[in-house]
Amino acid sequence: MNKKVKDFPFDPGRWPFFYGWIVLGFGTMGMLMSVPGQTVGVSVFTDFLIDALSIPRNLLSLAYLAGTIGSALLLTRAGKFYDRFGARTMTVIVSIGLGLVLMYLSFSEAITAGLRSLLPFVGARAPGNVIIPFIIMSFGFFMLRFMGQGSLTLASRNMVMEWFEKRRGLANGVLGVAVSFGFSYSPRILDGFIEQFTWQGAWRVMAVMIGVGFALLAFLFFRDKPEDHGLIPDGKEITASSRNHPETVAARSFTLPEARKTFTFWVFTLGLLMSGLIVTAFTFHVVSIFETSGLTRDQAVAIFFPSSIVAVAFQFTGSYISDYIKLKFVLAMQLAGMVLLCLGVVILDQGFPVLVVIAGMGICQGLFGVNGNLAWARFFGRGHLGAVSGFATAWMVAGTAVGPYLFSLSLDSTGSYAGAAIISLVIVAVLMVGALFANRPE
Repeated sequence: MNKKVKDFPFDPGRWPFFYGWIVLGFGTMGMLMSVPGQTVGVSVFTDFLIDALSIPRNLLSLAYLAGTIGSALLLTRAGKFYDRFGARTMTVIVSIGLGLVLMYLSFSEAITAGLRSLLPFVGARAPGNVIIPFIIMSFGFFMLRFMGQGSLTLASRNMVMEWFEKRRGLANGVLGVAVSFGFSYSPRILDGFIEQFTWQGAWRVMAVMIGVGFALLAFLFFRDKPEDHGLIPDGKEITASSRNHPETVAARSFTLPEARKTFTFWVFTLGLLMSGLIVTAFTFHVVSIFETSGLTRDQAVAIFFPSSIVAVAFQFTGSYISDYIKLKFVLAMQLAGMVLLCLGVVILDQGFPVLVVIAGMGICQGLFGVNGNLAWARFFGRGHLGAVSGFATAWMVAGTAVGPYLFSLSLDSTGSYAGAAIISLVIVAVLMVGALFANRPE
């Protein structure tokens, strides 16, 4: 792509201040636009889908797992697409695609009813004829997770990381605080949409907002690399001070095969996988987890606001100090948060155990935004950032798929979520030891 095309409709190099701050603002907006594809966005519609499609909760969870695993398998290719075509092109295409997926999901009830009438013999022996809605939702979840949680998040996050280097921790802190507050508040916004427009209408409104409105904004304001416009990361040469840790800049650019050969890559990847698994499982089953421990639905829902405050505090603090310490220490703290969350599920009761859950979830979510955003550019460079981060994100997304189903199996087989929590705790403890040796690859 020539420079005129890259600069259209304006040249970021001519702005009176560093364009990276504009990139940070619109990258943050891109992360927030991914909410419909995140678990926090899907969970608001779960009960409506169960009632409208006459599909059991466990089969809807299985459709979610199948769709999420399928999307994870394509994320490495999405990362390579990012490396080839850049954040701007990818975000426009993915935003339009996400809008179409949301429109498809808004008609899932009508599509299910039509296929049931057209194919009455399909799944005739299955209670409620669940085969058709299971297939429809598996495909819908696959596209939703691939476009929203996977591709749109990958493009928006990587674009910001490309425009900052020495200030990458600071930029990530600003992004993380905004995204944490946005994600924690999004269920209320989505509930408001549903009350105003019905659940189908809510998805249609978001389809237009993202597929048309945000796609246009991405075309106008997203930019791929500062070097494309005669700029450099951070806007000017910044001399590393004695306080600034040399690890903030990669020793060199690693290809994906080279990155996969390093111990650090796998410790961070598996750490983020376990974070996705545990937090998604807890969020997906939070009401049931509290009710099986003798607590109420209101108590379950009430934990999200205080945990978001903890998450924001750790997100910003972790991002800031990451410019001055080794990232492995931030990963170890995130893993400690997972230990607290798993332990809280095992001992859940009135009082102190609820505080353990809030602290664990907040620490884990807050530092996930630090490690998940910073690790790949910081350790493996910007040359193949899309492929490296896409492959790692695929593992994390797979964790988010397996988590809810693993915890539901624990409940079905033992009557409690403690078994899955204990297994997760043991794995996390092993990763905490590995984190101590996860230094920047040289």
